[in-house]
Amino acid sequence: MIELGSCLYAGGSHSAWISSSGRFAFGFYPQGDADGFAVGIWLVSAENNTIVWTANRDSHIPPLSFNSTLNFTNTGLRLFQSREESQDLISLVTSLASMLDSGNFVLYNDNHTVVWQSFDHPTDTILGGQTLASNIKLAPSVSKTDHSIGRFYFVVQSDGNLVAYPNNQQISPQDAYWASNTPGSTLQQLTLDFSGSLYLSGGDEVLTLSDYNITAHKSRNTTSIYRATVDVDGNLRLYEHQFERNGSSQVNVLWRALLDTCQIKGICGLNSYCSNTISGDAVCECFPGFIFPSKSSGNVSLDCVLAHTEDDCQSSEDPTILYNISRLENMYFSDSDAPYLVTLMNEEECKKSFLDDCDCMATLYSEGKCQKYRLPLTYGRTVPGRIAFFKVPSGIVVSPTPNNSTQKPRIVVDNKKRLITILASSLGSISLSCLVLAAFIFSAYKRQVYRYAALSTSENLGFTEDCSLRPFSFDELEKFTGGFTEEIGRGSFGAVYRGTIGDSNRSIAVKRLETTSDEGEREFRTEITAIARTHHRNLVKLIGFCIDGSRKLLVYEYLRNGSLASLLFNDDKNLSWGTRLKMALDVARGVLYLHDECEVRIIHCNINPRNILLDEAWTAKISDFGFARLMKPHHLRIKKEDDGTSKYLAPEWQKDAPVSVKFDIYSFGMVLLEIVCRRSSMEIDVSSTEEILPSNWVYQCFAEGRLSELVREDEGANWKTLERMVKVGLWCVQDNPSLRPSIKNVILMLEGLKDIPIPPSPVPY
Repeated sequence: MIELGSCLYAGGSHSAWISSSGRFAFGFYPQGDADGFAVGIWLVSAENNTIVWTANRDSHIPPLSFNSTLNFTNTGLRLFQSREESQDLISLVTSLASMLDSGNFVLYNDNHTVVWQSFDHPTDTILGGQTLASNIKLAPSVSKTDHSIGRFYFVVQSDGNLVAYPNNQQISPQDAYWASNTPGSTLQQLTLDFSGSLYLSGGDEVLTLSDYNITAHKSRNTTSIYRATVDVDGNLRLYEHQFERNGSSQVNVLWRALLDTCQIKGICGLNSYCSNTISGDAVCECFPGFIFPSKSSGNVSLDCVLAHTEDDCQSSEDPTILYNISRLENMYFSDSDAPYLVTLMNEEECKKSFLDDCDCMATLYSEGKCQKYRLPLTYGRTVPGRIAFFKVPSGIVVSPTPNNSTQKPRIVVDNKKRLITILASSLGSISLSCLVLAAFIFSAYKRQVYRYAALSTSENLGFTEDCSLRPFSFDELEKFTGGFTEEIGRGSFGAVYRGTIGDSNRSIAVKRLETTSDEGEREFRTEITAIARTHHRNLVKLIGFCIDGSRKLLVYEYLRNGSLASLLFNDDKNLSWGTRLKMALDVARGVLYLHDECEVRIIHCNINPRNILLDEAWTAKISDFGFARLMKPHHLRIKKEDDGTSKYLAPEWQKDAPVSVKFDIYSFGMVLLEIVCRRSSMEIDVSSTEEILPSNWVYQCFAEGRLSELVREDEGANWKTLERMVKVGLWCVQDNPSLRPSIKNVILMLEGLKDIPIPPSPVPY
């Protein structure tokens, strides 16, 4: 038993609690880099320990430091990452703990009743004697060294089926890649018993999954421990760990859900396909005309991107001379990617129709049926019987991949007319590109030399300002801003003043927070430190802070081109559609970082054009993120109703609904429609009453084919970009939060990489 007051030390000799048999351990184990740790349970082995459970695997925290400790107290397990930073790993009233020989870590109360056990919270593994309850996901790790949640999961559904899916936000039954196919069953849990049998059970029904004869392979001199694990590749496997009396051990795979790894949907990224090598390993390769975005192994699941631009086809009078056709035999796309056009024709007619159609980037042909697809293509793999066609720029020859399998695709590039003319044009373009590149490199070199010379002559390099969050005194900021005289903006949280730091002439923006929550100085420092850790090119950088009694100020980088609001609603400024789309994507990528990529998810709750600033290169950056947790809830709500930003708030805000990422999607949609129309979200001085609420007006114009009315003063409108931005904006401002897309899908749709369905009316009748 583990008594109250016991401690574990990540970097010390006492880093784990061991079960009585010595087979299992709970504590700190190396994670990621050699000096990082995580908390979990592992099966002890002389060769390699096997991780079977990990704590906080969905919190996206970095590996724990060498100085981390884990304390067992009467309120549970508390993890200390430093003297200032701690968190409750398990928060319950407890009196005893135990690491059992089954691999189950258990907490007890004063009555010796179990109040928590790791068997009730599986991660990627169930052990002998453990069950997976209905609707509890069993998800793999990202990699063998990173045990956060991976890209797949297995779940026992309410219909009694054990089903495997890719782990994404918009899953559908068509995405399932394996199922137990239990017909109308009452089965409700997956069980692995101590003898190694893996089965579904419920009531009087039992369905055995593993077909391996365990007893036939037993040895009197061995002890076996069984585990069923969803591995990194998304396949569920049953393992047997055999421990000999002499201390040696071995691991055997007794059963697996899928024999062909390429049947796992999502094993490869978008616009790529999976094929098997002779050894049975799955290999991911890009379709012809696509490339990986950076240098990487073909076995790494990355999305492939087009190696050429689609715009050339739209602007060409004869698109057929721009591309050759690359042919892949034995190819299959996902059933969830329905073709937008299916036509009966022969193979030559299919290829000609493919070249003429600029919207079509891939075609499947089989038995006289020509199926056309838009991007992206998902779940590609080799399956006999179908032929796929892809566009590659003329003059580029795609080399066949070495044939490591009987079903390996064979790539053939058709010859096209006017090859000599195209080659000459290509060589001329390459020569011109080389000259431009050389001029750019020389210019960049001169610029770097000038910057280095300027830094070398400077007496104060400003490392303190650039490399850490700097504390300022109130007197310093009052001096830097000239007594807070030059007000450059005012938002929901206070006024913003321009200032200059000392002799460096570095411009800054100082925000005086008007009303913050009643938390102490330490809590306030913790919050702004979390904000300062968010580093992204589309977020305004926090430089420093000031706490002077009740006065709290934040210091940001100064962006000289002002806010998006001042740009959009200035009729004298001419904005191209390329610039509008770029600004919209800048904001979307900033929101994506806040929602999915930073250490702690941040919901902005106040996205509007006044909080979007522009730097010297007209790159849009989001400001005021993370403020929702610094402000008093009552003050936050009143301010947003008073300062004119309530029109950007989702309808559920007025219903006191729980805050979710869908709040920001709605606000982004309103901003996107403003970028399209270049008018505020609530205008009274309009030509008709239907134009007062822009979302309803935009939808009426879209539904009635009157998009030209949205840009009456813009004679050079790009109608394709306009329609794309309007459709995305209308999806984002749907009254029903469940209909709003994720920010990742918003980016894909704006970039033209995902098909955009016709949006319904934002406000249902």
